[in-house]
Amino acid sequence: MSNFKYSGKLYLIPTTMGAANPIQVLPLQVKEIMESLDIFIAENEKTARRHIKQLVPEKQQSLLQFFHLNKFTEASEIPSFLNDCKEGKNIGLLSEAGCPGVADPGAEIVKIAHNEGIQVIPLVGPSSILLAMMGSGMNGQRFTFNGYLPIDKKERKKEIKDLERLSFEKQEAQIFIETPYRNNKLLEDLLQLLNPTTRLCVACDLTLPTEYIVTKPVSEWGKTKTDLHKRPAIFIFQREI
Repeated sequence: MSNFKYSGKLYLIPTTMGAANPIQVLPLQVKEIMESLDIFIAENEKTARRHIKQLVPEKQQSLLQFFHLNKFTEASEIPSFLNDCKEGKNIGLLSEAGCPGVADPGAEIVKIAHNEGIQVIPLVGPSSILLAMMGSGMNGQRFTFNGYLPIDKKERKKEIKDLERLSFEKQEAQIFIETPYRNNKLLEDLLQLLNPTTRLCVACDLTLPTEYIVTKPVSEWGKTKTDLHKRPAIFIFQREI
């Protein structure tokens, strides 16, 4: 007996992170599922259509239906995006980059699907957070993703210091992201505020030809110039005993 109220399913469809060839980054299963779907929820219809065309070029774009989930979407509208699932149709949730629901507005749709008794099926794909953690050499048994740090200079300084203290006390890796055009300023702040022995990893352009993953003590970072301007990046640090 099924635990789900409706036969329609919500597929969480990963996308590439940048201009990578989807065939080289995504499993065949993603292409196969995409071929069977005509209804999608996405932040940006234009980029979603481009991704679908790259992965399934033979798919007839005129038949596709999109619901837009972004900062302009009224909260009251969102539950209706899943009405097709209640009628037995499958829907695909697309992220702008990487995996839906992780540092992504799609989490709200997934929450509603669970509340409504709709089956949620996540598909395998690239997650910048996990790829960075895998490549960092830091504590993969215990880590925390903190999202964005505060923009205010005083608050940011306090947050960095607090996270470094927690990292030391719990032996826990601390992961966070920044808006790409502010990456260089964040790196500068980290090098000024962190203990010289704290290990810092910068992972940017993940899965792209320009991929860069480097971990070394803060004291070593100042010896080389690293330009992260407008490059999607993940930052991880851990102060060890």
